[in-house]
Amino acid sequence: MEQTDTLSQPTYEELLLTVAQLKQEVANLRRMIFGQKSERFVPVNADQIVLPGLEAPPGNTRKTETINYIRRKREKAKLTPHGRSPLPAHLPRIEVVIEPDQDLTGCKRIGEEITETLEYTAPKLHVRRTIRPKYARPNGEGVVIAPMPSMPLPKSEAGASLLAHILVSKYVDHLPFHRLRQQFKRNNAFDIPASTIDGWFKGACLLTAPLGMVMREMIQKSTYLQADETPLRVQDPTVKGKCHTGFMWPYLDPVQGLIVFDYQPSRSRNGPAEMLKTFTGALQADGYDGYNQFEHRAGITLLGCFAHARRYFEKALDQDAERATWMLTAIQKLYLVEREARQAGLSYSDRHQLRQEKAAPALTEIKEWLHQNSTKVLPASLIGKAINYTVGMWPRLERYITDGRFEIDNNLIENAIRPIALGRKNYLFAGSHNAARNAALIYSVLATAKYHDVNPAAYLEYLFQTILDYPFHKLSDLLPQNWKPKSQS
Repeated sequence: MEQTDTLSQPTYEELLLTVAQLKQEVANLRRMIFGQKSERFVPVNADQIVLPGLEAPPGNTRKTETINYIRRKREKAKLTPHGRSPLPAHLPRIEVVIEPDQDLTGCKRIGEEITETLEYTAPKLHVRRTIRPKYARPNGEGVVIAPMPSMPLPKSEAGASLLAHILVSKYVDHLPFHRLRQQFKRNNAFDIPASTIDGWFKGACLLTAPLGMVMREMIQKSTYLQADETPLRVQDPTVKGKCHTGFMWPYLDPVQGLIVFDYQPSRSRNGPAEMLKTFTGALQADGYDGYNQFEHRAGITLLGCFAHARRYFEKALDQDAERATWMLTAIQKLYLVEREARQAGLSYSDRHQLRQEKAAPALTEIKEWLHQNSTKVLPASLIGKAINYTVGMWPRLERYITDGRFEIDNNLIENAIRPIALGRKNYLFAGSHNAARNAALIYSVLATAKYHDVNPAAYLEYLFQTILDYPFHKLSDLLPQNWKPKSQS
């Protein structure tokens, strides 16, 4: 008896759907490799000239509206006679006078031509000698000598400025320690052993640890946080043949301007659960499942990120241009309200009022459009995924207009993790889990300094000179936002 095949064959429609999905994957891969990374969206202007052959199909026109906002006009910089901007006046000048070779007997100087060029002097190590004269008191009453200032690392040759330079070179300029050693050797003919630099780095981390504890406590007492996560390769002796993948979890308080990185060996929900176990307030994050545990926790309100929702529709432009363009244009209206508030320098209360007047109606329009189109698209298509994600996140997305402190997206925290993305391409991995925790500590201090536009090298030098003698209960005074350079103090 002939045996029949019991496996059901795919239908023609299922094959078409499979082909469409495969085409989407190929298009996404080609875009990742060859396409532009920018997500900037420029809507079609009705007054813009359209090239022949690129006209929109008939019946595809929509009503337009005019959106006005005030923008500060930039002042044009004064240019040199050669059309270049003048060099900054605060830079030191070294004058070189070149006299003519001709005989100047009887000549009268009538002026001069000045040409300025930027030059660079390579940084070099130098030795600071601290000399403390000793004086004998009369009649043998003892010896007088000035007390030795506190050293950042007792019994170490590294001064505060050198420690600051090492940390900034690795975590701001993304230079691995071996490249830094090469620079020292090239500029000074002085080879610092790798073990010595590693020891200095660990000492600097121990020196900074008390401030890190204060920053962590302040973050946990915040009432509004943004959170995200990013991977970091870590060497682990228990993992053979490859690096372990750990995760940096940054937490940002936009009101205080405070950023804290927390290293965790995994991306599990235990990381944010432990960090935020005493937190109450608003937590803004993307749609990662690890944050869903806070959905029903008393005292915590979850906020969404419109930048993530927008990203899904931007990817769907090539597949469903009409629907994707409508949503991108609608979201752009929300960002125009944010721009208006930012450029006008509105307070939190005034920004809340502006959002109620202008953003709330736009959100209502977007919500109605989502429900109308959610049943008209294939769930597996790019536009279907974009709509389903936005519908699922909608209660969190629209909450940002309830408080003027809240941001429309998570871009501030995403900007904070960019140095990690750049760093791991250069130093490749952390040497151990403890090294990753030390990196999280330094990233916290430097990211907060960057947030407040503070010179990281000058700030760290001051911190290392001061922290040993500073009262622990006043360490918050040493945060970057509270520090002022000597020229401003």
